[in-house]
Amino acid sequence: MNKVVMYCTKTCQYCHKAENLLVKKGAKVEKIYIEGNKRKIKEMLQRSRRNTVPQIFIGDEHVGGFDELAKLDRKGKLKAILNG
Repeated sequence: MNKVVMYCTKTCQYCHKAENLLVKKGAKVEKIYIEGNKRKIKEMLQRSRRNTVPQIFIGDEHVGGFDELAKLDRKGKLKAILNG
């Protein structure tokens, strides 16, 4: 299974929804909390070109946020991306 990295905050409801969906699909999620961490915020911005959370990476692919993740799942594509 591909590595899953999610930039998030502890209070973001979409971060929690994304994690729940990923775990339900069998993924282990590495969470990078960005609140109060300028270095991690800058890293997220450089990698994703977005300033909102969650920002999700599966393998080397930037998936986007929760909406994009849920859309992949609805289309039946998420499991394949997770499995590489």
